[in-house]
Amino acid sequence: MNPTVQAFFDKATNTISYLVSDPATRAAAIIDPVLDYDSETGRTSTASADAVLKAARAQGLEVVWLLETHAHADHLSGSDWLRGQTGAPIGIGSRIVETQACFAERFGIETPPVTVFDRLFADGDRFRLGGLEVEVLHTPGHTPACVSYRIGDAVFVGDTLFMPDFGTARADFPGGDATTLYRSIQRLLSLPPETRVFVGHDYLPKGGRGDFRWETTIGAEREENVHVGGGATEADFTAMRGARDATLPPPKLLEPALKANIRAGALD
Repeated sequence: MNPTVQAFFDKATNTISYLVSDPATRAAAIIDPVLDYDSETGRTSTASADAVLKAARAQGLEVVWLLETHAHADHLSGSDWLRGQTGAPIGIGSRIVETQACFAERFGIETPPVTVFDRLFADGDRFRLGGLEVEVLHTPGHTPACVSYRIGDAVFVGDTLFMPDFGTARADFPGGDATTLYRSIQRLLSLPPETRVFVGHDYLPKGGRGDFRWETTIGAEREENVHVGGGATEADFTAMRGARDATLPPPKLLEPALKANIRAGALD
């Protein structure tokens, strides 16, 4: 059986959160929820996370997992707030400890305890979402801790891959690496071509389409992705990624996002 997937687009950060459910048991997971943040006032709001939760409750879904693909640098996570509302555990890749240590040192703060997350997933771990099995794929490169979640015919790739006409994630954050990212992407591209791919962000390509999108397929990524499609080599990708990343500014919410997200979204 395959999951039902509902997407929630946050225009302020171009982030897509997902409500993923088992049609048979009504068990659900929320992947990469957003906590709204106004950088000018420093105030937060739970409007985006609450919208996902209200949708789940309206459909009679029980949220049993809160899943993070990585510690995001461009938005604050809504997972900690949702844990308080639902009691659901928060899961993330086990190498989050590296991200915690790196950014705690960078920001001059105490490294948070890894127990702020309820479950640390290793590559190949499997767990249940109702009657569905979730497989964890370690897909580092954007960050050391990035994971993708494969559920039935769907895979949730976070920032590793974007829509085919936009390409791939940057690899210049501390602990990021373009060669590692390429190899992670190749692992994803080895999945069956009909596999549905759900990306973590969408940005409109210059001169391209006029609407935001977040669902594609492995087959489309293999053939059409502007960075890795059509058999792009590791050397070509690494050179392209390095040159491109050198032109990118830091994410606007880098410091507040990572200070919160290495704590599972908990605020000071």
